[in-house]
Amino acid sequence: MIKIDNINLAIIGLGYVGLPLAIEFGKQRNVIGYDTKNIRVSELNKQVDSNLEISQSEFFEASKLVFTNEINDITECNCFIITVPTPLKEGKKPNLNILKDATKAIAKIIKKNNIVIYESTVYPGVTEEICVPILEKESGLIFNIDFFIGYSPERVNPGDKMRSVSDIVKVTSGSTPSIAKIIDELYSSIVTAGTYMAPSIKVAEAAKVIENTQRAVNIALINELAIIFNELEIDTEEVLLAAGSKWNFLNFRPGLVGGHCIGVDPCYLSHKAEAVGISPEIILASNNTNDNMSNHVVQKIINETAYRNIKIEEADILVMGFTFKENCPDIRNTKVNDIFIKLNKLCNSVDVYDPWVDSQEALNSYNLSLIDKPIKAKYCVILIAVAHDCFKEIGLEGMQKFVKRNYFIYDLKYILPKNNSVIRL
Repeated sequence: MIKIDNINLAIIGLGYVGLPLAIEFGKQRNVIGYDTKNIRVSELNKQVDSNLEISQSEFFEASKLVFTNEINDITECNCFIITVPTPLKEGKKPNLNILKDATKAIAKIIKKNNIVIYESTVYPGVTEEICVPILEKESGLIFNIDFFIGYSPERVNPGDKMRSVSDIVKVTSGSTPSIAKIIDELYSSIVTAGTYMAPSIKVAEAAKVIENTQRAVNIALINELAIIFNELEIDTEEVLLAAGSKWNFLNFRPGLVGGHCIGVDPCYLSHKAEAVGISPEIILASNNTNDNMSNHVVQKIINETAYRNIKIEEADILVMGFTFKENCPDIRNTKVNDIFIKLNKLCNSVDVYDPWVDSQEALNSYNLSLIDKPIKAKYCVILIAVAHDCFKEIGLEGMQKFVKRNYFIYDLKYILPKNNSVIRL
């Protein structure tokens, strides 16, 4: 049986989840970070993180961490933590292809008494019902006799500089009681906030997938309330501030739900529910409400331009922000693109400005050309889609330099004070 002191660790996948984890472990023990992307590994070897999550000083602190894109470099490891993405495919169905590929790759090199730990978000049952059979088939080893598994869901919050991996309680689990303890001890060595050992892998999987499902449902409620209040000509933010004066009111705000977690995880859970004959009405309704917010935003712009005697077909619009959240370069599943596509069919021109985003990535992922900076006195509509700090610094006075005489600013994120020229979600 493997012991904590003898663990030779490899982290598989060096994105928003894997890299911070590898950095924390690399401060204390020998770790090999493995990724199939040559460019990603090359930049990490130069102590550069294009995701802007890890600073050079943090790379320096992780002195026991090395990076590679060669699978042969991790063959001597005996514990593998898989942190690859689990996105959606067409029809909002789970896409487990990347997870399966990573599992097959590791299965070809694992040996007796090795441990494979999964952090990727999945629906309950994936680890044991899909990943384990792959591990057994490709390795020729027997589960819970020759090799063992664990599941410890990632809880990374991209762009959050206040809560690192070590600051967030870690849920852990293992395929046997003794393995569960070893895995819990392993994570306890880097997580100062503490760990929570779940009684089973399925419980740990379910715990993760409902975290963001709960958030999605709450945001959907607030989005629906915002639509109602818009019709009633009541300011949603003012309502939420008033309601928030009660201690137990949940502090959610309306907005676009994208990204790799809140916009994805509910679809994983609903997929599993439907597979066992349950129709998850609240989850499905919430997904529908959140997905339709881009339509609501576009319709609001259409209505407002008409009210202000601005011809929508002649309008030049500036969209500020393209990432799925503030102060983060991540554009995965961003709903701002849905708005851009709809507006681009209606208006004279739509410029998208986001200094956080790599222009080439936006072009490759969405065929969208970002502008380097807004053009003075060009726009009759500004849409603030993301609450980047740099946009707050520009402020109302700065944004007024970008607009024509007859204009309005649609502030989805409440970063500007309300006035006759600023409308809010």
